[in-house]
Amino acid sequence: MKNIVILGSTGSIGTSSLSVMEGLGPDYRVLAMSANRNTELFLQQIHTFKPRFAAVLDPAAYETLKTQIPQGTQLLPPEMESLTFLASLPSADLIINGLVGAVGFKPLIAAIKAGKTIALANKEPMVMAGKTVMQECRRWNATIIPVDSEPSAMFQCMEGTDANSYDQVNKSISRVFLTASGGPFAKRTDSLDTVTPAEALNHPRWKMGKKITIDSATLMNKGFEAIEIMNLFSLPEEKVQIVIHPQSLIHSAVEYVDGAILAEMSEPDMRIPIQYAITYPKRMPSPVKPLNLFQAQKLEFFEPDFERFPCLELALAAQAKGSIFPAVLSAADEVAVDAFLKEQIKFTDIPKLIYSVLKDTYGTSSQHITLNQAAEADAWGREKALAHLAEKKYTKAIL
Repeated sequence: MKNIVILGSTGSIGTSSLSVMEGLGPDYRVLAMSANRNTELFLQQIHTFKPRFAAVLDPAAYETLKTQIPQGTQLLPPEMESLTFLASLPSADLIINGLVGAVGFKPLIAAIKAGKTIALANKEPMVMAGKTVMQECRRWNATIIPVDSEPSAMFQCMEGTDANSYDQVNKSISRVFLTASGGPFAKRTDSLDTVTPAEALNHPRWKMGKKITIDSATLMNKGFEAIEIMNLFSLPEEKVQIVIHPQSLIHSAVEYVDGAILAEMSEPDMRIPIQYAITYPKRMPSPVKPLNLFQAQKLEFFEPDFERFPCLELALAAQAKGSIFPAVLSAADEVAVDAFLKEQIKFTDIPKLIYSVLKDTYGTSSQHITLNQAAEADAWGREKALAHLAEKKYTKAIL
């Protein structure tokens, strides 16, 4: 039996993971799960899957739940230590990190230090300090299996590779193609100044949480994924080619030095990469309908428009600068996206606010950073972004 811990069970990754678990049978068990504040759904999940442990971060949600938890499930206190406890449970075989934003950083490190296999959908920690995270994986004999469809596609195209030895494998790789749907505005030609949150949340291909959906609309999500795969697979930027692929049927591809290109194709449904991570190295029948190539009709590929979507350029520039820049980028983006969803700033102000914070970071030496330095940079970036937001001090986003 494989014991699974799901961090963020009420989010899009968590609910998809539980949907997959329902079809896998008794060999796969939910050992523990966590949520933030969606008490109604979380309680339904607890009754259905009967985990040994459960945790909510929101104190009010904890007060609501503590008298309703069924016998056999232990509800942990509403604190970060509860998440790190779940992430390092001795009897856990797989930790699914479906948390949103930097809140997933400490649980990821706890899982790594416990030598766990982690199905990682929470890309922000890999943006904040990905190289250091991978060093810690080698140190503690932990393994990261990417869950996002594009990094998962690359992982699958490198199947059979030692996940801790990508630097050796990359000698045989000439480049990787990181695909992006382009989001809801890929073919929109008018100004994006008037974009509403509802429009930005209307993704043409994927059903995801609000934060990642807005990041997909600005293409920041693709910038994050570029940083993630550079760190995860030890890839230099010159080997990463971002491609806009509106049909979202090719989820990424790997080109080897002999000219052969291996691509992973499937319906755009997160349950496919999630199930692959859960059952790895096995493959099991999927709840998703097979891809019908005759109905696909055509596959389109375009170069990204960096001028129209400056968040993508900001992400690549932050990664090139290194040090604390990616961590600050991630923190500022969280503040900017939240402000846009609350209609405090325009859609086109998102990259401007992020750039203003990154500009304040100039002068930092390009050095290898520790996990503590990454966490400190995240906190600094949030504080600085909130200050700029309050003062409305942000300008055109060009690094």
